[in-house]
Amino acid sequence: MEAKNQIILESLGAAGTVTGSKHLLKTPQLTILVDCGLFQGVKSLRQKNWDPFPVDPGTIGVLLLTHAHLDHCGDIPLLVKKGFKGKIYCTAPTADLATMILKDSAKIQEEDADRANKNKYSKHEPALPLYNHDDVEAALSQFIVVDHSTDIKLSNDISFQFRKNGHILGSCCIVLNCYNKKIIFSGDIGRYNSKFLMPPEELEGSDFLIMESTYGDRLHPTDDPSDQISEIINQTLAKGGNILIPSFAVGRAQEIMHLLNELKLREKIPKDLHIFLDSPMAASATELLQKYMDWHRLSPEQCNRIFKDVTINRNAHGTKDIIATPGSKIIISASGMLTGGRVLEYLTHYVINPNNTVLLLGFQAEGTRGRALENHTHEVKIFGKFYPVRCMVADVAGLSGHGDQNELLKWVTNFGKKPQKIFLVHGEPAALDAFRIKIKEELKIEVQIQVEDVETVLFSI
Repeated sequence: MEAKNQIILESLGAAGTVTGSKHLLKTPQLTILVDCGLFQGVKSLRQKNWDPFPVDPGTIGVLLLTHAHLDHCGDIPLLVKKGFKGKIYCTAPTADLATMILKDSAKIQEEDADRANKNKYSKHEPALPLYNHDDVEAALSQFIVVDHSTDIKLSNDISFQFRKNGHILGSCCIVLNCYNKKIIFSGDIGRYNSKFLMPPEELEGSDFLIMESTYGDRLHPTDDPSDQISEIINQTLAKGGNILIPSFAVGRAQEIMHLLNELKLREKIPKDLHIFLDSPMAASATELLQKYMDWHRLSPEQCNRIFKDVTINRNAHGTKDIIATPGSKIIISASGMLTGGRVLEYLTHYVINPNNTVLLLGFQAEGTRGRALENHTHEVKIFGKFYPVRCMVADVAGLSGHGDQNELLKWVTNFGKKPQKIFLVHGEPAALDAFRIKIKEELKIEVQIQVEDVETVLFSI
């Protein structure tokens, strides 16, 4: 379908799943891509990263990036490598965080390819990374930093603004003014009661809304998650065990360190309890808190205090030293869904001991080790070997960076102008359908669940 006089929406990812966010808006003047993330989770999704791009990257005029998580930005170097020449607009914190994340992603992919070639377990000869460091540098040269709440003109009839949505540092929704219609892409909506980040901004309204639905079928606990977390930690310490917290390096790790610091100050957990952060990227991302004070709620003193009682490990050799350190301790390490990273080395040692605890503090996508542990699996496969799950697995949902069903509804309800139609993306099937019904019955708004690679005409001009 050609957009001769039509505005067409097409989701190339995050349709029926929570990963691989890519949403295309085709207009007569310009083709706009919102986010360009990697697929993560089950193998069938990960394999999609190797498929040919659904549209010719050279035909895309501009990329608007909501935030720097890998499932929203991780495919950008490949898009550029395959021919995208346009500008990539984002906020300043997003640019800094995306630089870290994309360089780390390239490094991991290069290491995985080298390991596969060395051990000869790849079906490909030779195994290659999706992209490398040079591809990342080429992509970063196309980034353009803009302020939030500032109109940016893209063509005669199209402009946009980034508006804060409270998910991670720099995270925004996108408000597009397109041929006198307003189209909003939600990005990932944050929390209204976060002690760490600002709540999502209230918006004037929209004609069409493309909206995430990660927690569209559930509610977060209303009680303070720090009380539950301190109880879990103290129970583990009483057994002489260790607490392993898988964490996203960007966003979640900083919030966890702040929370643990506050628990020590309140004497809810022992002040001399060793806390290790084993993630160079998380350490670098934490330093950005002081650079972007207007993006979060912490005071300068609180920012400085985050590092006070945390031992940071920046090299792989230090991981074994931390594991060998006697006594109970807390380890925060990436990745947040246990799909890779140094956290897996800890998991091989800790998951088999009933005295230890794996503390899950965020969404665990289908097909990840985190989801398997959340679902009480009896074993996990790590580096080709199965490990029995004997440790305690605790899931505390109240610290999630995604708004729950009520918070998502509140965000839409606060619009000055109710959307004519809502398109649901970035959710698993059960969450999408539950949220569809809720919107239809409570908000009386027409709603559609997006299907991957299917074009929908929003309006004609």
